Amino acid sequence: MPIRASSADNEDTARTLRQPGTLKSAGSTLAIQGDWTLADYQSLKKSIEEHSGKRWLPENIDLKDLGRVDTAGASLLIALVGPEVLTTLVQQDSALPREQSTLLHTVADAIQNNPAPEPESPSPVSQFLTETGKTVEAIWHLLYLLAGFIGQILATLFVILPKPSRWRVTPFVAAIQNTGLNALPIVALLTFLVGAVVAFLGATVLKEFGATIYTVNLVAFSFLREFGVLLAAILLAGRTASAFTAQIGAMKVNEELDAIRTMGLDPVELLVIPRVLATMVSLPILTFVGMLAGLVGGGMVCALSLDISPAQFMAIVERDIALKHFLVGISKAPVFAFLTAAIGCLEGFKVGGSAQSVGVHTTSSVVQSIFIVILLDAVAALFFMEMGW
Repeated sequence: MPIRASSADNEDTARTLRQPGTLKSAGSTLAIQGDWTLADYQSLKKSIEEHSGKRWLPENIDLKDLGRVDTAGASLLIALVGPEVLTTLVQQDSALPREQSTLLHTVADAIQNNPAPEPESPSPVSQFLTETGKTVEAIWHLLYLLAGFIGQILATLFVILPKPSRWRVTPFVAAIQNTGLNALPIVALLTFLVGAVVAFLGATVLKEFGATIYTVNLVAFSFLREFGVLLAAILLAGRTASAFTAQIGAMKVNEELDAIRTMGLDPVELLVIPRVLATMVSLPILTFVGMLAGLVGGGMVCALSLDISPAQFMAIVERDIALKHFLVGISKAPVFAFLTAAIGCLEGFKVGGSAQSVGVHTTSSVVQSIFIVILLDAVAALFFMEMGW
């Protein structure tokens, strides 16, 4: 009964008979030996790089010990000696099997007649349009994620509002202290200084027209409508939104968010809702303090430079500045607070698994928050102006 070799024996025999391709140089002669196939592509490529500094002539190349060749090996040989030299070798060496000579000739002819196109350098206009398109796409993606996250916040809020047992009172109060009470000194100081600067500028410009008394109107009008809420919101974006991103991002890096979900809790309900509500309570208070501090700064400059007493200052404010200006300014605070807190929390959830990602998204939350605050303030200013408010 004949004994047939198993497939494993055939594979072992093939491995034994297989000789990896090599390059051996002796003087001016280069011997190409072994099998030049895809299996040894990386090692053969390194060997070619070692011998690529010299230009080889057909008479200096020895192919008599060349084994099997496939298209990958043929491309490496062409990279070593060039398509013209390889074509000459194939035509001169009659000892090569017909299959090998046909393959080498075909690959060399294809590379020689169809060279790889050189990459075209894009024009400045094309580069500008490409970068603009990428930026627009990135902004659209951010807006899409933000809209979805806002919807998730509102949906969670409507679910837990009728259920007082699910209210997170302690985190809410702690967030008010962090976002509001601890920020009062810096907001008051900044708005006080800006109020003094606005009064100085107003007094300098209006002095030429003999209308320095209207410096009071300038300070009161600007701080009640714009500067009070805008400066408080920008400080909130730089101080609070970044803190929200860093806190939630660190929890994600430490896999605490996964632990929260494992326990059956909702991270949005547990972490986002208390922060958003606390920010919506804190920013109107900070805005009110900023308005008062700005008026105090402007009143101090008026008293020292323009001889307008504090009593006269307040009398002009009461006479000329309507209540609607205060209401316009304070009405923008909850909207700015909601968007700032939402952006800060969203960037925290987008953090990856590294400390570098925490820093990147913290910076991104500050930039996005300040941008959206200024953009919405400009839109609101145009809207209120058109409405005559």
